[in-house]
Amino acid sequence: MTRENDPHHLAQELLGRDFDDLDPEEQRVLKRVAAGTFTGRDADELAQAHATAGDRLADHVAAIGGSWAFIIGFMVVLLLWMLLNSHVLEAFGFPPFDGYPYIFLNLILSMLAAIQAPVIMMSQNRQAAKDRIAARHDYEVNLRTQLEIIRLSRKLDRMAKKMGHIEGEGGQPGKG
Repeated sequence: MTRENDPHHLAQELLGRDFDDLDPEEQRVLKRVAAGTFTGRDADELAQAHATAGDRLADHVAAIGGSWAFIIGFMVVLLLWMLLNSHVLEAFGFPPFDGYPYIFLNLILSMLAAIQAPVIMMSQNRQAAKDRIAARHDYEVNLRTQLEIIRLSRKLDRMAKKMGHIEGEGGQPGKG
């Protein structure tokens, strides 16, 4: 490994700090810059790679339960339930199976809420984990970009100086 590709040298040259004093994330970025490798997969790919069947189910339940189609469909079911148990069955001579105040309907709604709420929270926790991965990835990309820009700027300065295009001490190009 050449001196220019040594992460310890790059830390000192680009950041003005010792490699060992950097955060683990900054050390990882410098190692990648020194090696010339690219960053890994993006946040969605990483999250999907580690997702269990329960994680995917929680995401689907949250996606469906938080949609307008679900809300409207559920309102229709509730209205049909109330109509059926108020007037329709009585019109045909049958007693309503869950008459007003709809105690069985309340039980079903309570059970649905008791199951749906934790599943949606699992999905939100998973989304928060994906957001943290994305933030780390963005930070790494931004830091790497800054380091590469500094590195290229210094290379251009050295090249220009060798070619005599940078002003010397006398203030005139090529003399100094």
